[in-house]
Amino acid sequence: MRILELLAKLSAILAGVLLTGITLMTCGSLIGRNTVGVSIVGAFELTGVAAGAAIAMFMPICQARRGNIIVDFFTAKASERAQSGMDRIGAFVIALIFALLAWRSTLGGLNSHSYGSETQIMGFPEWIVYAFMVPAFVLAGLIALHQAVFGFSVPEDAAGEGAI
Repeated sequence: MRILELLAKLSAILAGVLLTGITLMTCGSLIGRNTVGVSIVGAFELTGVAAGAAIAMFMPICQARRGNIIVDFFTAKASERAQSGMDRIGAFVIALIFALLAWRSTLGGLNSHSYGSETQIMGFPEWIVYAFMVPAFVLAGLIALHQAVFGFSVPEDAAGEGAI
C-alpha cells in the first residue's frame, strides 16, 4: 500500500500544480481584461479541461484517506466487525466503479484522439484530458481494491488534519 499511497500523493500534487497554474492564468486574464482590455482567449476552456483532469487526479488520495462520503446512519450501531465487512464491500464496489470509469475514459480518449476532437475556441486536443484522468482512475481503483482485500490502514479520523 505504501507505493499506492506515494502515487496517490504524487497525483494530488500534480493536480494541485495544475489548478495553481489555471488559477494564475485566470488571474492574468482577468487583470489583463480589466487593465489593458486584453484577456487570454479561451481561458475558460482551459479552466474546464484542467478542472476535469484535476478532479480525477485527486480521487486516489481521497480513496486512500477514506475521504469519500460514508452514510452510516443505519450501521452506526452495528458491531465493528460488521462495519468493517460493509466497508470492505463498499471499497470493492467503488473499485468496480473506478474500473468502469477508467475503461470508459480510455474509450472516450481513444475516440477523441481518432477524430481529432478539440475545444471550440483554442483548439486544445481533448484526448489530453483523458490521458490525465485514466491513470488516476486506475490508481484509485487499485487503492480501493487493496482496501477491499486487506482492509483499511488509515483510520477515518486521519482524513482531516495532516493526512497528506
